[in-house]
Amino acid sequence: MQKVHDPVSLNMPQCRACCDTDFRNSHRIIRRTAFVILVFWILAAAATLQAQDTPDYFRQNCMNCHTIGGGRLTGPDLKDVTQRKDRAWLANFIANPKAVIDSGDPYAQKILEESRNVPMPTLPGLTKDRLEKLLDLIEAESKLEESQFKGLQISNKPFTDADRALGRAIFLGHARLEAGGTACISCHSMYDTPSLGGGRLGPDLTNIYERLKGRQALSAWLMAPGTETMLPIFKNHPMTADEINALAAYFEASAGERPAEPAASRVALLLMGLAGAAGLVFGFDAIWRRRFISVRRKLVDTTPVHKLSQGS
Repeated sequence: MQKVHDPVSLNMPQCRACCDTDFRNSHRIIRRTAFVILVFWILAAAATLQAQDTPDYFRQNCMNCHTIGGGRLTGPDLKDVTQRKDRAWLANFIANPKAVIDSGDPYAQKILEESRNVPMPTLPGLTKDRLEKLLDLIEAESKLEESQFKGLQISNKPFTDADRALGRAIFLGHARLEAGGTACISCHSMYDTPSLGGGRLGPDLTNIYERLKGRQALSAWLMAPGTETMLPIFKNHPMTADEINALAAYFEASAGERPAEPAASRVALLLMGLAGAAGLVFGFDAIWRRRFISVRRKLVDTTPVHKLSQGS
């Protein structure tokens, strides 16, 4: 039977001790309940993460360089890859691609060469179980007529003037990329970029269409740029098929042109800096002269005439 205390009895030592015990018991129950809820939440989150599964993991970490049945991007098309190499070799390569490449393995060297010497990065959070599930996924998707990881399809339609104009606008940043990616001019230059030129972090792209040997390889590269600089930028901000087509058209039009001269850009920047500095000097001089004259005029106007005549 639950004890009931009146306000007067609470002053008695035994009643206070009884209430303290009840409070401690209640507090202990609350803490245990909170702990059980926390453990349950952690286990549920872990189960969700595991179940997040392989398709999501493939989309986030593999689709920027590979398709399954959609053709080569930076890396090879993975359709039927388990028929080209056994699972043990594939598991070893995926787990540590650099080590396999550095070992001199012929097939790994061939993959590196065909990927334009862009090595496959080590995948984040890759466990043995996840690796096996990735290979299972690739095998299952390879058997389908059209995989969900087929990726964007490159257009074969002839380029138009509108495509080339849009491509130049995208390169210069005048047309924003739909997914919010960075404008090309931030890191690259072209033969017809403005007088100050483009960025110097990446190479001049004037002859990129010829260097990558045409539309197919160039478009594949733009779908999944594989360099250490571009990969994190465009991994979560991929370009659309129309944007890639427009850039390819713009780059195709630059074939045969001479790349931009970095020295000319530096001279132009220097001259603009000197012109700006000179403008500031003359501007401040004009402002100060006007202020100086206005102060002297006030002094003259407030000085008595006989003092001015004495001064003269």
